[in-house]
Amino acid sequence: MTYFDGENLKFDDFKDEMRQVSMFGEKKLLVLSNVFANQDFKEKFSENFKELSETKDVVLFYETDKVLAKDKFFTFLKNKGKVQLFSPLGGEKLKAWVKQEFLKFEVGVSQEAIAKLIDFTGSDLWLLFNEIMKLANYKRGGKVDSKDVILLTNPKIETAIFKTIDAISQKDKKQALSLIHQHLGKGDNPLYLLSMINFQFRNLLIVKDLIEKNEPYYLILKTTQLHPFIVRKSYQQASKFTFAELKKIYQEIFQVDLDIKTGKVSPETALDLLIAGI
Repeated sequence: MTYFDGENLKFDDFKDEMRQVSMFGEKKLLVLSNVFANQDFKEKFSENFKELSETKDVVLFYETDKVLAKDKFFTFLKNKGKVQLFSPLGGEKLKAWVKQEFLKFEVGVSQEAIAKLIDFTGSDLWLLFNEIMKLANYKRGGKVDSKDVILLTNPKIETAIFKTIDAISQKDKKQALSLIHQHLGKGDNPLYLLSMINFQFRNLLIVKDLIEKNEPYYLILKTTQLHPFIVRKSYQQASKFTFAELKKIYQEIFQVDLDIKTGKVSPETALDLLIAGI
């Protein structure tokens, strides 16, 4: 499988990938994420569709945002291929799904435990299922409560950091502060939160530098040697900052870290000051 960030994808890079033939003659799966925001790519894909359709490879368009039914490119794809809508579970439907999964393992679960588990993991069904299986094995024939969740499930802090940086990129400091304080309220270490913010902005600088050098996505993935999920999120977020902005933020993170280590400010206050000053 080859993944492309469609928002910044150049048609020639995509076409070059399709031209590469596997030595084993296997079909390739090419995933194009959020390409509907890329007008140039959509136009060239439509213009070259006849040539592209001659390949045996599978091209999958994946959109996280709502696509308008009257969108011309959507209509084009719907007429040429297959379209499927996957609505994410949330609210009471997600809670009901979690409860049902526990019942399949013949294990009970309290409403407080369900709420805590969703709070820790988010709405990622695959991650939720793995945590449910772990908890069910721990409480065979019993009932899972919130203490069990706290004991066995690690909060998905990395996801919160991505959401925080998304909020920062949209100049929504209130939301960014709220996300950070949610984790501080749960007792998460502020120094760990700062280290995750530092880690991600470092990734953004690296990816942004490669983007500005016009490196294709697959080479960025290979060069950085980061997890594909982190590269994908970094690629998306990097487009929302200039290189100068990222460099300035990274310097501010370094200064905040220095202030903490020299005792000038508490870690909690430092996080607030950092986000407020970005």
